[in-house]
Amino acid sequence: MAAPGWLPPRARAVVRVVDMHTGGEPLRIVPGGLEPGPAGPTLLARRRHMGAELDHVRRLLVHEPRGHRDMYAAVLVPSELPAAQLGALFLHGQGYSTMCGHAVLALGRFALDGGLVPAPSRPETAVTIHCPCGPVTAFVPWDGQRSGSRVRFHSVPAFAAAADVTVDVPGHGKVVVDIGYGGAFYAFLSAERLGLDVCSSKTQDLVDAASAVTEAVKRQFKLHHPDNEELAFLYGTILTDGKDAFSDEPTTNICVFADAQVDRSPTGSGVTARIALQYHKGLIQLNQTRTFRSSSTGSLFTGKAVKEAKCGDYNAVVVEVSGEAFYTGTATFVVEEEDPLKYGFSLK
Repeated sequence: MAAPGWLPPRARAVVRVVDMHTGGEPLRIVPGGLEPGPAGPTLLARRRHMGAELDHVRRLLVHEPRGHRDMYAAVLVPSELPAAQLGALFLHGQGYSTMCGHAVLALGRFALDGGLVPAPSRPETAVTIHCPCGPVTAFVPWDGQRSGSRVRFHSVPAFAAAADVTVDVPGHGKVVVDIGYGGAFYAFLSAERLGLDVCSSKTQDLVDAASAVTEAVKRQFKLHHPDNEELAFLYGTILTDGKDAFSDEPTTNICVFADAQVDRSPTGSGVTARIALQYHKGLIQLNQTRTFRSSSTGSLFTGKAVKEAKCGDYNAVVVEVSGEAFYTGTATFVVEEEDPLKYGFSLK
C-alpha cells in the first residue's frame, strides 16, 4: 500500500480538492492555491482572468477523465468585501457562472469544518460568501465540533425580468416563457407547453427541448442587469410541472444550464428566481414556504421570499433557500507533462 501523500513518479501535484454534493448535484471544492495573481481587485475581475488565463484548470477539474460533462466546481478566492469570509468562482463544463445555490449550501458547511470561520457559534453560524453576483449569506448548523447537513441561504435581490414573453422555438413554434433572476437568469415554462412531462418524459427529451428554448430566448430577448452587464446573460432554462400557485405540495422542475448540463438538484438559484416570479405574479406571499423537487433525483429544496428589496428599478425579493449538502471524498489531482490529455476532454 502506498504511503499517505504518495505521488506517482514524475507526476506533478496540481490541486487538492474536497468533493461534496447537494441534492445529488456535485461540487468539487478547490480550497486555495489557485489565486489568479494580478487579476484585478474585484471578484468579477478574477472570474474574467481565470477564464482568460487559467481555463485549463477548469477543464482539468470538471472534464473527463477527472470529472464528467455534468461536473461542477468552486474555487475559493479572497474577497474584496470586508463582511465576506470567502469568495468563490463557480466552474462548469462550458465556463463560469455568476451564482450557484447548491454550491453555496455546500460551501457553508465547508467553511465551518475547514476552519475558514473563526469561532463558529451554536446552534447556527452565518457565513457570508462573495459570489460573482454579490454577497450571499449561508446559515449553517454547528454543534461545536462539526457542521450539520441542512443549510439555508439568503439570496441577492431576485426579480422577475420579464413575464409572458413569446419566443419562437424551432420544432415547437411560439412558446410563452417567464424570465427570472436569482443570481443568474433563467427562462421558465411548463414542460407541458413543449409536449412533455417533467416527471415522466425521457431526460434527453427534456434536455433537448430546454436547450432549444435557451437558444431561442438568447436570440430573441435582450437581458439587462442594473448592477453590471456582465451578469446579463441567460444561464439556462428550467422546465416545470406548471404548479406555480402556492401549495404545500412539492412542485417539480428540471434545470438545463450552460452547455446542456443537467442539475441533479432542484437548483438553488433557479428556486430563487422562480420564487421571485411567483411573488411578482401575486401567487405567493412573504414567508410562504414552497418545496421544490428535482425531477432527476427526487431531492428537495425549500424556498420562500423573506423580504422585499430593490435591484435598480426592479422590484425584488430576498429569497431563502434550504437544502442538504454532504461530503463525498477528497482527492489530489496530478499531471504528467507528457500526457496529451492532461487538461481533460469533453464528450457529448
